[in-house]
This record gives sequence, structure tokens and C-alpha cells, in this order.
Amino acid sequence: MWEKVFRLKENGTTPGREIVAGLTTFAAMAYILAVNPDILKNAGMPVPALVTATALSAAIATTGMALLTNFPLALAPGMGINAFFAFTICLGLGIPWPSALGLVFINGVIFLLLSVTGVREKILNAIPLELKIAVSAGIGLFIAFIGLQNGGLIVTNPVTLVAMGDLTKPDVALFGAGVLLTCILVARNVPGAIILAMAAITVAGFFVPDGKGSALTRVPEAIVSWPASLEPLFFQLNFDFVLSNPFKALPVILTLLLVDLFDNIGTLIGVTRRAGIMDANGHVPKIGRALVADSTAAIISSLLGTSTVVSYIESAAGVQAGGRTGLTALTTAGCFLLALFLTPLILMIPAVAVAPALVVVGIVMFEGVTDLDLRKFEIAAPAILTILTMPLTFSISTGIGIGLIALAALGIGAGRARRVTAVTYVLAGIFLLHFFQPLILRFLGN
Repeated sequence: MWEKVFRLKENGTTPGREIVAGLTTFAAMAYILAVNPDILKNAGMPVPALVTATALSAAIATTGMALLTNFPLALAPGMGINAFFAFTICLGLGIPWPSALGLVFINGVIFLLLSVTGVREKILNAIPLELKIAVSAGIGLFIAFIGLQNGGLIVTNPVTLVAMGDLTKPDVALFGAGVLLTCILVARNVPGAIILAMAAITVAGFFVPDGKGSALTRVPEAIVSWPASLEPLFFQLNFDFVLSNPFKALPVILTLLLVDLFDNIGTLIGVTRRAGIMDANGHVPKIGRALVADSTAAIISSLLGTSTVVSYIESAAGVQAGGRTGLTALTTAGCFLLALFLTPLILMIPAVAVAPALVVVGIVMFEGVTDLDLRKFEIAAPAILTILTMPLTFSISTGIGIGLIALAALGIGAGRARRVTAVTYVLAGIFLLHFFQPLILRFLGN
């Protein structure tokens, strides 16, 4: 059955490898079960119901991606966009969360229309191969940066913005050891290297203090818990704000659309290239189905009561573990369903156990930068700007936008305007408007 549905032999993989890869992906993104409710609660939404909405939306959307595309790609409520939902839309603009969910629904419908009409596919194909390679490498650097930050090796600094953490702290030292262990297992081609390293670090966490009088890994009070009711969020969206303030709603919807569009495109580029799905010309087979799957997920998230569901770059962890088909994604979806009942056990895994996996996956993804001819400045400038701005702005879409703007500017300024496609110029213009969006919102607010 697995062979018929997922064509495992054709993709050079096995059921066991796919399941391990799916578990790895879930372990890398399970934090969303705690983080998404913690962010959205600031909009006045109930936390218990948010945990259920987060798990259900991730499971449904990931299952859809697995069956429609056979890609090892998982989805869940997006980081960054959930903060935009809570702090900018709800708190900043004073929009009640049911109306904000209505904006997410409209965004999803537009997203779906762009997908089924082929507009999104044309945008994806219009991005030059060099920039696609840079996007993949930039995402690798971004993931590694997140891992270093979560592990405590990179910390904030008021003078230099970032600085090195304190390796004398037991948790940071364990993280450092975890990175080395993961690197060694990957270098030796040990099957399931990443998830084995996670398990080893989690066990070690029972014997390492967290600095607050407890161990890093704690025995959960219970293994099984009953999921909270979804009723306070389910189908609670409304369109009151759109109907009463259409001109104020439009910039918010466009911002949601732009972030969704390019975060998803960036993730598709990064994961499919690493999995060997993208061909030598930068094209991805069945990309139309993938775009329909993630745009439908945006609609589903608004109905379940959470901010937009997007493709997750942590899927690259499962790809590195050997995942090549939708069975990886389906395994991850199953884990999210189990998480509804096993949340205490899953949340037992400390951050220092997951962070090394992100660092190693980032290292592997960054290897693609060797395919860029950086001796040509017209290639190097947009590529390096894309790679640098993704981690430094903590945004995949911002990195893509900066790269497109640089590409368009070089085309015009260096006398190579005809070498840049018309779609690239249009996208660069849209991103310029997006970057000035706060000024537009202030103007509309006045």
C-alpha cells in the first residue's frame, strides 16, 4: 500500500526511513504547540483551545500536502505571522480577533485563487535559478541561527545586537555537545542520526540542571491528557471590520498575502531542492498542487481559529534524515494528532535537544551556495543580500524581497534591464511598497 501511494522505491527510500524522517520533522517543529498559543493569547484568545487548534490545523494541512503532492513537507501556524496577527492587527490596530480571523480567511481565498489560476506558479518560475539557490542557502543560515539562539550560544546584546552565550552554563554546554554529537552521527551516515541525537540529549537533560533548581528534562506529571475543546474558536471568524473599514482592511490583507506568498515559496524552494525534487533548471514537479495545498491550509486555519498555516522550513530536518515522500509528512501529521493526547510527553523534550538538529540542518542546506558563481558581481550582490537578510531580519520573505529589489536595481543601473524579467520588476515594486507599509498604515490611521 505504501509503495502504491507514495512510490517509495522510485524515490529511493523505505517505510522505516520515511517514518523516522517524519518523527524528526515533528520533533523539530513540535515547539509550535506551545509557542503559537503563547503568542496568540495576547489577542485575547483562549490558550487551551489554541493548543487544539494548532495541532489540528497542522495535522489537516500536512495530510493534504502529503496526499496531493507526495512531498515531505509539513505545515503549521507560521511563526512571525502569528506575532503580526496578535500584536499588529489585534493590539496595534485594535481589531478584535474574530474579525482578524476574517482577514486571514479572505487572505486564504485570494491565496487559493492565485494558486489555481497559475499566478503563483508563474511567480515562482520567474525567480532566477541563482536567486533560488541563494534562498535555499539563506534559509539554511536562518535555521542554523535559530538553532544557535534556541541553544543559548547566541544571545542578545544591547551594543552589538548579538553576542556569544555563556558556555559555562550547563544547558549551553549540553547544547554545544549536542551539536558536536549530531555532526559526528551525520558525518558517519548513521541512520536516523538527528533523532538519535535528540533522544540522547533529552536523556542527558535529566542529569543537567537548568539553573532554576530543576533538571533540563523533567518527568511529565502525566503522559496522556484529554484535548481541550475547540468550541471557543471554531468558526468564530466574522467580517465586521472588512465591511465597516474596507480601506483600512486592504493593507492588512495585502501584508498577510505577501508574507504568506513568499514565506511559502521560500520554504518550497529550500526543501524541494534539498530533497532532490527540484530539477536542474529550478523547476519543481507538481508545484501547482503544492501551492493549492498550502493556500487551502490558510483558509482552514481561519475556520479552526488560528493565524495562517504555512509550509514549515523545519521540514528540512526530516529531509536530512532521509525523508523523500509524502509518507514523511503523513507521519508528522499523525504525530500532531497524537500530540492532542500526548502533549505532556512531547513538551518534555527540552529546547537544547531540538536546537542542535536545526544547526546541522542549516549547515547542510547552506552547502548549496557552492553552486553560485560569486565571481560575477551581478549574481553575488542579490544572492549575498538574500542570504544575509533572512537570518538578520528573521524573515524568509524579507530576504527574498531584498534580493529581488537588488536584482531589479542592478538590471536597471548596470545596463542589463532586458536580462531581468518583467515579473521580477513587478515583484520588486510590490516589496518596496510592502517595506513602506507601516507608513501607509499610519497615514490611513490618521
